[in-house]
Amino acid sequence: MSEILVVDDEQSMRDFLAIMLKKEGHEVVTAMNGADAIKAVQSEIFDLVITDIKMPGTDGLEVLKTVKEISPETVVIMVTAFATAETAVEAMKLGAYDYIIKPFKVDELKLIINNSLEKRSLRKENILLKREIESRAGFENFIGKSAPMLKVFTLIKQVADTNSTVLITGESGTGKELVAKAVHFNSPRRNGPIVTVNCGALPETLLESELFGYMKGAFTGAAANKQGLFEAAHGGSIFLDEISATTPGLQIKLLRVLQEREFMRVGGTKPIRVDVHVIAASNKDLLTEVTRGAFREDLYYRLNVIPVHLPPLRERKEDIPLLVDFFLKKCSRKEGDRLLVKTVDGSAMKALMNYRWPGNVRELENMIERLVIMTPSNTIHLDIIPDAVKDAPPCSSLSTMDIPDEGLDLETMLETAERTYLRKALEKAGGVKTEAAKLLGLSFRSFRHRLQKYGDL
Repeated sequence: MSEILVVDDEQSMRDFLAIMLKKEGHEVVTAMNGADAIKAVQSEIFDLVITDIKMPGTDGLEVLKTVKEISPETVVIMVTAFATAETAVEAMKLGAYDYIIKPFKVDELKLIINNSLEKRSLRKENILLKREIESRAGFENFIGKSAPMLKVFTLIKQVADTNSTVLITGESGTGKELVAKAVHFNSPRRNGPIVTVNCGALPETLLESELFGYMKGAFTGAAANKQGLFEAAHGGSIFLDEISATTPGLQIKLLRVLQEREFMRVGGTKPIRVDVHVIAASNKDLLTEVTRGAFREDLYYRLNVIPVHLPPLRERKEDIPLLVDFFLKKCSRKEGDRLLVKTVDGSAMKALMNYRWPGNVRELENMIERLVIMTPSNTIHLDIIPDAVKDAPPCSSLSTMDIPDEGLDLETMLETAERTYLRKALEKAGGVKTEAAKLLGLSFRSFRHRLQKYGDL
């Protein structure tokens, strides 16, 4: 469905075109003269403008000039009963898509309209595709066979068919954007666009205009009407990365989009309805941000309909060899007809698996690329591994624990840790309690007692 403006001083022509276009499923606005048309274009973004050339006062060429100045992406078709070569040439020079002479055949006009809208759609798709190609690098890095990652894969399949908001959490570099893309490309919206927005990369005013679009003159530098990224994502998905970086003012506007599925452009007066699947991500604990007053509680619950947590790399060490192998192949090079893929020896791999990887998968990828460049032989040995990696203490979550200024509840923390290890041991042992007890160095009796303490988990 497209939004079309019909401009003609003859009411019969306006009515005819409006009826025809509405039957085709389009939304239609009409204007009886050029001045009214310009007012309409100043307050709304149209996909297509069909305008007569010869009109009293402001003629169709002036409408064309204004449309191309205010809304360059809008397609314009010129219609006239007084055709001359000069006006046709001038119209095309000013940016008209086509020029049709009255009386015209309805099928001919429909074909021109459909072709013009298809061209506009292709232009938008090309822009989105370019954004997608630029941001999609590394999609194939979504690799893992560990229990935490298998859970993530299963969850992605479960949530992909829903339209419920997804909130992805995890440290920087764990692959939150890859999960968002996996949700989109496994959903019924896979043929629609996926638009990625880094909420932490732009100041509030610029982020608002990027998300919702703006009208000409809404602020200094707003030289033309512009559709926002929510509109660009219509029929597809929008990924709001680092949502915690948004300000309270913008959070109110995002809440409205989630509740009403509509918004207003900056400087606009008309609500815009959109059909998008919203996927958000944060490397901060949003519930903690809510407690601090830095994030709206109502927005948090709107976002956290389906939570997906990505574990840090240090909690899925068994995935490191798989990732190393993948990155080695990715960094391989051709020598004649041979593809040279370097390998990592046992001691070097052990060092890589012991390291904490605070930058997660992204840091690991950068490290492998560096090692491939720095290693003269075909095998990466321990001596080429940086000291910061090979001399690091063994990976343990205890090494990063700290006591916050306000203190902590040690009993609760110890109970939480015990419950977590009991559950993880059961998962790793496939539910066999005797094996789980061995993994934790406990007697079966002690293990069973601890399970009963927490309601048998």
